[in-house]
Amino acid sequence: MEEHTITILLLGDEKCGKSTFLSRISQGRQSLHGQAPITLLRDMDQPFVFEVRTRRGQYRFEFHDTSSPESWRLLRPDLVVICYDISQRLSLINMQRVWIKEVRTTFASSDVLPIMVLGLKRDLRSEDDPNGIIYPQEAYQAAQEMRADKYAECSAVTGELLTEAFDDLCSTALKTTTPEGGQSTGGCAIM
Repeated sequence: MEEHTITILLLGDEKCGKSTFLSRISQGRQSLHGQAPITLLRDMDQPFVFEVRTRRGQYRFEFHDTSSPESWRLLRPDLVVICYDISQRLSLINMQRVWIKEVRTTFASSDVLPIMVLGLKRDLRSEDDPNGIIYPQEAYQAAQEMRADKYAECSAVTGELLTEAFDDLCSTALKTTTPEGGQSTGGCAIM
């Protein structure tokens, strides 16, 4: 069976939860529910490789994180996941103003490059936040305005919606191997 390699780039502000997300999913399906302690992956171990087998074939997902800023702009990703911290409004603003512009200016194929928005640290969403609560519908609307293909959110610490977010990420990544590609035609889908 032929193995397909899919390059996935996670972009987002420092400390928005990308490394914790990758560390949690790297521990396997049994840890997706937040039961096991998280062992953080080291930046020098990039790319973080995940083997996925489906009925359609064997896939090698290579995740790259922006914690290696000198090299991520040289990648040719099949999917970009723009991450933001649900508990930090500035992270949402930077996703809309900084990170989407980085994607559009860095990658020549940005008009057909699939983009997913991933809200992290869902467990820290608080009604007492002085910056105001970022509800899913607000972030979803921001993802639509950015012309993202998918929106999901989760907590890597508690495991809340982690399985669903990872499955959505995988299904979007797998679509990049089809002739139609991974970019949706009708705008952002919420998961």
